[in-house]
Amino acid sequence: QVQLVESGGGLVQAGDSLRLSCAASARTFGSYDMGWFRQAPGKEREFVAAVSWSGGGWIYYADSVKGRFTISRDDAKNTVYLQMNSLKPEDTAVYYCAARKIAAAPNDGNYDYWGQGTQVTVSS
Repeated sequence: QVQLVESGGGLVQAGDSLRLSCAASARTFGSYDMGWFRQAPGKEREFVAAVSWSGGGWIYYADSVKGRFTISRDDAKNTVYLQMNSLKPEDTAVYYCAARKIAAAPNDGNYDYWGQGTQVTVSS
């Protein structure tokens, strides 16, 4: 069982930046694909970004965040990050961290473990 704890959310203005963190309890964190998803009020959860396990060699972004958000991982700290720049009001959502042990394609949205989410609110 893997536990994921997100942090770093908050209230910011349009154009500002935030960095989300997700700390994982997995003993072999480097072997997990990691992803970020978000869910806005009244909308379905959507994919944001993902990074492969340490040897997989890929990073994948939703078109809506490409060029503004950056996902990264620090396997020594069992942590994955989401750097969010040039934030827009439409980025307002609860952001969730996710993990999966079995490697899959970058655009495969199926993950096994989920965090509790962190709220990001962007005011105009």
